[in-house]
Formats: sequence, C-alpha cells, structure tokens
Amino acid sequence: MKKIINDPESVVEEMLHGMAVSQPQYVTKLEGFNVMVRTTQKKGKVALVSGGGSGHEPSHGGYVGKGMLDAAVAGAVFTSPTPDQIYEAIKAVDTGAGVLLIIKNYTGDVMNFEMAAEMAEADGITVEKVVTQDDVAVENSTWTTGRRGIAGTVLVHKIAGAKAEMGASLTEVKQTAENVIANERSMGMAILPCTVPAAGKPSFILADDEMEIGMGIHGEPGTHREKIQTADGIAQQLVDKILAEGIYHSGDEVAVMVNGLGATPLMELYIVSGKVQAILQEKGIQMVKTYVGNYMTSLEMAGCSVTLLKLDAELKNLLLAPADTPAFVQY
Repeated sequence: MKKIINDPESVVEEMLHGMAVSQPQYVTKLEGFNVMVRTTQKKGKVALVSGGGSGHEPSHGGYVGKGMLDAAVAGAVFTSPTPDQIYEAIKAVDTGAGVLLIIKNYTGDVMNFEMAAEMAEADGITVEKVVTQDDVAVENSTWTTGRRGIAGTVLVHKIAGAKAEMGASLTEVKQTAENVIANERSMGMAILPCTVPAAGKPSFILADDEMEIGMGIHGEPGTHREKIQTADGIAQQLVDKILAEGIYHSGDEVAVMVNGLGATPLMELYIVSGKVQAILQEKGIQMVKTYVGNYMTSLEMAGCSVTLLKLDAELKNLLLAPADTPAFVQY
C-alpha cells in the first residue's frame, strides 16, 4: 500500500485538522469531535447537517459554507459516524429554526442519524430528515434497504442549502430536498479499486480488461462485470440506465453531474461528459448546468458516475443560486 499518510488509524482526524487550519474562513473543527461546522453561523436559519464515512472527499466537509451545509460529520473510512458525533453536530449548528439531516441511504448512516435526531429532539431541538437514494444500479443490498445514496446527494446539499439560506422554514427546506431526491437519478462504474488505509489492500480485484457497472462508492458490487468499453460506450450505458427510469422526457430541463471517483483524470471525465451531452441533446433534453469533477469520491477508485436532475422553476433558481464552500463555489 502506497499512501501519503502518517498512521492509518489517524487519517480522519489528521485530515479534518488539515482542513480546518487550511480553510478557516469556511470551516472550524468542533473540539473533541470529527465534525466540521460553518465558521460563520447565520442566526435564525434552518441548519443543514450531513455526513457519512470518510473517503468520499470533498463530501461532505467540503460543502460546509454559505448556501450549502452548516455541519458535516465524518466517520471512519467507509464507516458511518456514531450517533454521539452527529448529535454534537446538530447541537452546534441549531439556532432555533430547526435542523435538517441529509442522509445517504446506507443502513448504518440511517440508523445512526435517526438515533442522533431522537437525542436532539429530547433536548427540544426540532429535527427533520431526508434520505438520498439516487443510485439506479442496485435495489436493496447487504448495505441498504432500497437504493443507495451517491453523488446526487451533493445536489441535495446545494439546492436545500440555497433554500435555507433564503430564510425558508424547516418544512419548506425539507419539501425542497425531497423534490430533488424524487427527480434525480445516478449510475456509476469502476475500472480500478481503492485501498482503505486500515485494510492495506485493494477492496476488490478487476482484470486489466474489465470494468464493473453499477459499482458502489464503498466498493459494493454493481450489476455486472464486462470488458472495458470506450468512454462513449460507458456514457451510453450509464445514461441509458438512468433514462430507463422514465422520468426524463423531451423538453425537460436538467442538471448534469459527471462525477469522478478519485483517480479518474479530468480529461477522461470531460470525454464522458461530451457524450452525455450528445445523448441528452438527441433526446431533446435541455441541459441547464453541468458539473464535471470529483464531488463524491471513493478514495482513489478509478471510475465515474453520471447524475441527472430534472428541474422545475424553483429547483432551477436554487441550483443556480450562489454558494461559497471549500469545494463548491458558485457566483
């Protein structure tokens, strides 16, 4: 295993420390906890809290800031944060307007965030939650009941965060987040594995000429393995699976995210994005905004995912609203 680390057991704490001292204008590490909070809190605003296992950077700490999250909780690599850590995050950012938890649909995440919500509610804090489940690859698995939450979660952060920043109520922010979740779909693939520092070996093995379609962001199995295709072939397969959901039609406006899993060069992501644009254009689907880059990774896994979000007038305005965070700046 080759990694630029000190001790496999302390990677999360050292990462968060480095982030806090490097980006103090955005984030502060909550003392004693693996929680990043917004440096400048906005009083009276609904607070957004998300998080999950580490290894998906810049998710989720990179999205703490104006127009997105108020706190992000970091578990061990690919492991849900504990309820006490989430509870401390909720307490740290509640300013009286309530807290919305944005949870990726993994069994441990859902259970621990729900336990933390119950703890906070016992303290008199109003807490609501939404669960992202945008991955069309797998329905139910050893990791989830229902579909997995993957890169589309970032668009929930963006749009719900903009709604909260505008002063909406907790009920309104939750409704907006649920609207995003209902209208977004993602599909991913991988060509090379990642190595969890504590494990010291690759999480799975692919032959040199193989790829896996539908691979999860923790290395969970996808739908199948096949011979590696061209970028155009990969894009076609991912988009075809998303369009088969039947919620995107000619004349619709969409946001597109072509997300790298950590080790895929931007060169390759842009090639995939070019084909995605061509496919959608042929279908008469109008692209309002396209994001290309590493938004929700899997350590150094090589691969990508594609996310589509169908936009109505409100979602479009909120998507295009300003945001200013360590990993997401939009004017």
